[in-house]
Amino acid sequence: MANIKQQIKRVGTNEKARKANVAFKSSLKTAMKAVFAAVEAKDAAKAQEALSYAYKKLDKAQAKGIVHKNYVARHKSELASAVNTLK
Repeated sequence: MANIKQQIKRVGTNEKARKANVAFKSSLKTAMKAVFAAVEAKDAAKAQEALSYAYKKLDKAQAKGIVHKNYVARHKSELASAVNTLK
C-alpha cells in the first residue's frame, strides 16, 4: 500500500474510474445483446433501434478509451451483419 499522500489519492481515483469503466462495459454488452435478441425475435424495427443505440455506446466507449478501436470495428460489423439478415 502506498504511504505517500498523493499516491493514496491516486489509488482512490483509479478505483473510482475502474468501477465506472466496468459499469459502462456492462451496459455496452447489454446494448449489444439487445440487438441479437431483436434479431432472434425477427423484429426489424426494434433491431434497427437497438443497433443505433449499440453503435452510440460503442463509439462512446472508444472515445473514453475503455475499449480498443478494433474491438469497436469488429462488433459494429458483427451487429450490422446480424441486423442485415432480417432484410
